[in-house]
Amino acid sequence: MTLLLVAHGTRRPSGVAMIGDIADHVSRLLDRRVHAAFVDVLGPTPTEVLSSMAPVDEPVIVVPAFLSRGYHVRIDLPAHVAASGHPHVVVAPTLGPSPHIVRLLGEQLLKAGWHQGDSVILAAAGTSDATARSDLHTTATLLSALTGSRVELAIAAIGAPSVADAVAKARRRSSRPVVVGSYLLADGLFAQQLRNCGADIVTDPLGNHPRLVRLIASRFQRARMPLPA
Repeated sequence: MTLLLVAHGTRRPSGVAMIGDIADHVSRLLDRRVHAAFVDVLGPTPTEVLSSMAPVDEPVIVVPAFLSRGYHVRIDLPAHVAASGHPHVVVAPTLGPSPHIVRLLGEQLLKAGWHQGDSVILAAAGTSDATARSDLHTTATLLSALTGSRVELAIAAIGAPSVADAVAKARRRSSRPVVVGSYLLADGLFAQQLRNCGADIVTDPLGNHPRLVRLIASRFQRARMPLPA
């Protein structure tokens, strides 16, 4: 069984290194090598990695390192699998939305200095995909239940409301500190934008947090190859 972690990709070296670090942590946890690939910006692509794997009859489990089921997961990744010609590939569910990710977000908020009653904004990467946006709203709703107050959803790039607009709106509504929860996997352009959004507190990307590593490992372990017809 071969394991492949697929992420978006970034031009920022620290972001690329973080994905590699996550793969290494999961490898140690499972005692099995986890390969990494990227669907955008840089390589290797899933097609390249899958095509290079031998023997081709060895099953491959792919975990999408994405926090919602957007275009890259629903369209790009299946296209890469098909283009590779590899006959035995199972794609596991995305990392979010899930209660595990929400609990991790809660830990990040507490670590950064959030207090009950502060204004909380969930800041996600930009997307125009309806399924992905639905997933993001689900995560914001779950985080609202965890924090005990409404969590607003804002977008770091494409779409509205922007994070800066959401921060300004929160300041008009309350004098309490404004806390932005980074709903990003790794460091990159979007993470830098969040740091400059004007909030009092901005959490770090989820990165190689042990809870995230365990979730990815669980995705690999729970994925199963379909039985032959």
